[in-house]
Amino acid sequence: MIRKILAPVRGDGRGENVLAHAALLARRYGAHIDVTHCRPRAEDMLPHGVPLPSFLKDQIAGHTDALNDAEEARLRADFDRIMGDLHLPVDEAPTGDEPSARWIEEVGKQVDVIKRRGRLADLIVVPKPERDRNLGTNSLMTAIFHTGRPVLMAPPRETPPDALGARVAFAWNGSLEASRAAALCLDVLLSAESVVVYTVEGKPVRGASLDDLKEYLAVRGLTPDFVSIPSEKSIGEALLRRSASDSADLLIMGAYSQSHEKEAVFGGVTQFAVDKASMPIIFVH
Repeated sequence: MIRKILAPVRGDGRGENVLAHAALLARRYGAHIDVTHCRPRAEDMLPHGVPLPSFLKDQIAGHTDALNDAEEARLRADFDRIMGDLHLPVDEAPTGDEPSARWIEEVGKQVDVIKRRGRLADLIVVPKPERDRNLGTNSLMTAIFHTGRPVLMAPPRETPPDALGARVAFAWNGSLEASRAAALCLDVLLSAESVVVYTVEGKPVRGASLDDLKEYLAVRGLTPDFVSIPSEKSIGEALLRRSASDSADLLIMGAYSQSHEKEAVFGGVTQFAVDKASMPIIFVH
């Protein structure tokens, strides 16, 4: 069940969007959010392998601390405002029976914070990467490959979505990753108002069959719609287009059944979704 959400944020201008998506999920599932601000260390800002005089190191450290303080104050203000707008209580000691959030300061690299705190979260929320600015890819890949947990990729939006998790689409191909997605996101599927499962025509199912999935869901009282999507050159594009036409507000899919490196070079369903999606997606590896 989704009871603990990790939302790592930093001063890249995308923390507010992550907070808004995480807060909507917390309200829906009665979950607690650990909003973790990742504060860079001064030594990480020094040029690698370049000797510097001590006075210059001190100047850089002082400048880094000042920037970190300003960034923390701005993000904390966003946190307080969003939690207030959504009537989400800020509680340093989560009770587990109502939605809540707390602010945590961590010193170090964001990828290290995600590895450590993400492994005992039920869901991790990170922003959609901006490849042209080289922002966010490491955070997303660390969450997917180094935590074993479901990872929600929040696309950039001017305003938060009206709903999240009410109309859920699920991509099924029988793979280990898709099977883990069904198990780890069961709470999401069971609490949705509508669920549609997509398969692709002509594509062999690897591992668990569609009938296996139907039985797995049926014994839990879930009977979603099942839709077969015509096979196209880009399966990722077909999935995103069909999810949009079905008015899904969330897509769940197994991630990188091929390696990330192979998909990044040769293309793949997951990489297409990461690069092109305009809707929230939960990835499970």
